[in-house]
Amino acid sequence: MAGVNKVILVGNLGKDPEVRHLEGGVSVAHFTLATNDYYKDKQGNRVERTEWHNISAWRGLADMADKFLKKGQQVYIEGKLRTRQYQDKDQQTRYITEIIADEISMLGGRPQGTGAAGSDANGQAAAEPQQTFRHEPELDKLPF
Repeated sequence: MAGVNKVILVGNLGKDPEVRHLEGGVSVAHFTLATNDYYKDKQGNRVERTEWHNISAWRGLADMADKFLKKGQQVYIEGKLRTRQYQDKDQQTRYITEIIADEISMLGGRPQGTGAAGSDANGQAAAEPQQTFRHEPELDKLPF
């Protein structure tokens, strides 16, 4: 039986996506996502812990991220966990663990400060329909 590598996250973007265009026209977007966890310490105080996740989106999903995602926005991400290594400027081997996104859904309204089109008369974020984008496998790379 094959293993399962699936990650599901709901959190807020820590920064706008940074998009690069590689050889052959392939685009990749990188951004961070913050998820919050709450627990009570020994004194009974509620403590919030924030975990930061590195997210990568490829091809059409990267283009969508570049066009629609903004810092602070709440999103749902489905993908797989991947660890890769690289050499830093001092030739030290470094490792990074990231989520390779297969699906991104925008939740709630636009983030604060996106202009009049995203706010109602009271300055509250206007609700928008949820939009979901998926990375579709390329037909020439299917296993059959």
